[in-house]
Amino acid sequence: MAAIDDLLAHQRQTEALGQVMGRLGWDQETVMPKGAAEQRSEEMAALESVLHARRTDPRVGEWLSAVEPADDVQAAQIREIKRGHERAVKVPADLAAELARVTSMAQGIWAEARAKDDVTAFLPTLKQVVDLRRDEAAAIADGDDLYDALLQDYEPGTSGAEIADLFDRMRPRLVDLRDRLAGANMPAPLDGTFDTAAQLALSHEIAKTFGYSFDNGRIDLAVHPFSSGSGADVRITTRVDEAEPLGCLYSTIHEVGHATYEQNIASDLRLTALGQGVSMGVHESQSRIYENQLARSAPFTRYLYGRMATHFGALSASADEFAQVINRVETGYIRTEADEVHYNLHIMLRFDLERQLFGGQLEVADLEAAWNARFEADFGLKVDKPSNGLLQDVHWSVGLFGYFPTYSLGNVYAGCLHAALRRDVPDLDASLEAGDPAPALKWLRENLQRHGGLRTPRETIEFATGDEISEAPLLDYLDAKYGALFGV
Repeated sequence: MAAIDDLLAHQRQTEALGQVMGRLGWDQETVMPKGAAEQRSEEMAALESVLHARRTDPRVGEWLSAVEPADDVQAAQIREIKRGHERAVKVPADLAAELARVTSMAQGIWAEARAKDDVTAFLPTLKQVVDLRRDEAAAIADGDDLYDALLQDYEPGTSGAEIADLFDRMRPRLVDLRDRLAGANMPAPLDGTFDTAAQLALSHEIAKTFGYSFDNGRIDLAVHPFSSGSGADVRITTRVDEAEPLGCLYSTIHEVGHATYEQNIASDLRLTALGQGVSMGVHESQSRIYENQLARSAPFTRYLYGRMATHFGALSASADEFAQVINRVETGYIRTEADEVHYNLHIMLRFDLERQLFGGQLEVADLEAAWNARFEADFGLKVDKPSNGLLQDVHWSVGLFGYFPTYSLGNVYAGCLHAALRRDVPDLDASLEAGDPAPALKWLRENLQRHGGLRTPRETIEFATGDEISEAPLLDYLDAKYGALFGV
């Protein structure tokens, strides 16, 4: 008994410190003074050193060798602690601290380079980040594939080869749907000026509609929207453009999907190894199903039309065409603004470039040219400026290599969950049209969210749906949805 008690008590403090470090990251991207960047990088490095020492503490290995789990929850906790410990002991402490320091500094350098459309100002820092992540991956991989080693941080149990096979199966149907929609008559985007305060007021209202608790969270502004924290303190960010209110609204809903997953995990799992989302793919399944299958559905957009008219006055689109406006399909540069048809094609580009970077076929100095060539080949557009190309995403600046494919895994998982949800909640459309997603939210909470990291990612989705994971439900949903909206 002593071994399991000591192990879990040690892990609880480690998890608490990890939340503190996450809060510093939130602060850095929202309210931290610009001049504090260098000091913050040292603070992050110091905290990472403490966390690394705790994760590699020899006593953790001794406790793991001695424990006998009393139930399935303890067995799952031991599984996750062991996985983290075995990874941490392979990474030198000075490398872990340096990664934390450099990626903290790199985020600000990226943001400034993006604002100025100056790739050359960012590439030396990006090379530092890539070199450090290569060193880390080499330490973890033990001679195996470097990119696969990085993937385990975000989607344990998957591999680059498996993801490549999935993308090969998805691409033909996505391209076919895109090509069919190219000939459809698309409505104009909303026209007008949309007050910042009104956008944020509507975002707060819709966040509550989708179950976000402001007793345990808050909404702030950031260059790149994100969700941070777990348990009793889960914060989200959004962004505002007064010419385009849907970006703020749907960014908020997306992040609410992440945040409510964390808020809804059973309270007795907080500050344990199971007290957060089990993987980024499963996390993305929540943000994507909230944003797309629920909030972009034709029934919910009929409700949303009235709420937008209340906040902004008369809209340039009619109620009858609003669902088409919300789901309009257009080839564009920006991943976060992409429609559901194009979105996964953006991810495939990033995935292939990442694998080449860590497979030795591509260097950072050649990354912009590779990006631009691939984008033109895939989307038929020449990249006009770096902020529409290589500099658009924050992920690589903070070392999140292996993260991007989890967005598409999340879409696939969301497709599976949506099919099961409609099977189990047959009157879903009626509740969505009434502006009441509660039946869907309850289904997701009970079947997936409250369990946290109890099961592996694949087991989590298969437990929730009662079926094997497949890309078919997502692709069938896209064909049916866009066929109905645009007659293709």
